[in-house]
Amino acid sequence: MRFLVNVCYDGSKYHGFQKLKQHKTVQGELEKVLTKLNKTMVVVKGAGRTDRGVHALGQIIHFDLNIDIDEESLKMGINSLLDSGIYVNYCQQVSDDFHARFDAVEKTYEYVINLGEYDPLINDYVYNYCRPLKVNLMRKAAKYLEGLHSYKAYVTGKRESYDSVIRQIKIKKRGEILVIRFIGTSFYTHMVRNMVGALLLVGQNKIKSECVGEMLVKGHNIYNYATVPSAGLYLINIKY
Repeated sequence: MRFLVNVCYDGSKYHGFQKLKQHKTVQGELEKVLTKLNKTMVVVKGAGRTDRGVHALGQIIHFDLNIDIDEESLKMGINSLLDSGIYVNYCQQVSDDFHARFDAVEKTYEYVINLGEYDPLINDYVYNYCRPLKVNLMRKAAKYLEGLHSYKAYVTGKRESYDSVIRQIKIKKRGEILVIRFIGTSFYTHMVRNMVGALLLVGQNKIKSECVGEMLVKGHNIYNYATVPSAGLYLINIKY
């Protein structure tokens, strides 16, 4: 039987999602628990590979089990064996051809920035930027990133295609916390963190809003934005 499972996790406690031999990862922990339940090896496939320090509220995985078990019992069984940094939100039996990565049609990420006083208690969960930003200019710049584009200028590393669609970018300020929400079809290595880095240059009034679009067209980081820290990034939701 194949199952779709929605999981959340505290990325500060793991070396990313993808399984590594010498480090604790989300995929590795899930496979250990599921293999124990199934009594034979279980391979977990995720909708995306979040980096070390990146959090998830709604990561989607799939896997196959040999045992006969209902969805609620599976959820309870996994959560009883997982450590406190990972939690299964729900389980759902799906068809054998379902794939968590290839069947996804939309993903939502949020990046969280603290503009106020430095807070050590939230340092693993936000970017402690701790300075004011010109948020209206950032909103204007974000419009250049929406639509169908090649995002080569905002992707770390080489790949065959950099094309994607960002359907919407919303920037909301709640007190001293700034939340930037990205909704799109595909997000590649460091893509959200790089786009936030470019938007910060605009918010600092170091570059104009249209420079964000200029980098998109030219395919290079010509204004030297910095990749923002992983702690502020959250995988919120995935649609199928």
